[in-house]
Amino acid sequence: MSKYKSLKEECYEANMELNALGLVIYTFGNVSAVDRDNGVFAIKPSGVPYEKLKPSDMVILDYDNTIVEGDLRPSSDTKTHSYLYKNWEKIGGVAHTHAMYSVSWAQAQRDIPIFGTTHADHLTQDIPCAAPMADDLIEGNYEHNTGIQILDCFSSRNLDYNEVEMVLIGNHGPFAWGKNAAKAVYNTKVLETVAQMAYLTLQINPNAPRLKDSLIKKHYERKHGKNAYYGQ
Repeated sequence: MSKYKSLKEECYEANMELNALGLVIYTFGNVSAVDRDNGVFAIKPSGVPYEKLKPSDMVILDYDNTIVEGDLRPSSDTKTHSYLYKNWEKIGGVAHTHAMYSVSWAQAQRDIPIFGTTHADHLTQDIPCAAPMADDLIEGNYEHNTGIQILDCFSSRNLDYNEVEMVLIGNHGPFAWGKNAAKAVYNTKVLETVAQMAYLTLQINPNAPRLKDSLIKKHYERKHGKNAYYGQ
């Protein structure tokens, strides 16, 4: 029996949830789960239809992308996941999709404004959209450099990855993370829903104002502050 059985099962369940939530098209999506004690992570194999996936299909790699266990080719986005794990030591799961509304904002190269309390329940910032990748990075180690693109965005904007657990990659799509793979999927669904709400808000009122600071503070702190009490 594999020593990574529970890690593979966590990864498998998260990937199946990503699909069940309607966040993926065909095989265009992936979730990984990390085992910090052993310095490895599990990720979905590339190109395998969700209905054919099994827990044993999940590929185990170290942070340098060396396959530790598995016979299938890991997701094409693996190097982005490994870069995030290597640099952000407190995350336990990473998810990436090509979900429609999230990708639309990424293609428009726009941050998602904080218009309402659903957004403020999860973060106090606009959802950032990283600038499109520079040509020299595109020509290099592309998936690895996508990780650099994310960290550069957070560094230049002085954002904390523990507070802002999602990002858009300009012209590409969303990445989200969390304390485990399930939370990464949760944040991916939140991101897609907020992206859709923001889009519809601007269709109804192109001049819709940003949510006022007092409501942002109230909604975020009642769920995440030291005296948090909210939970639907």
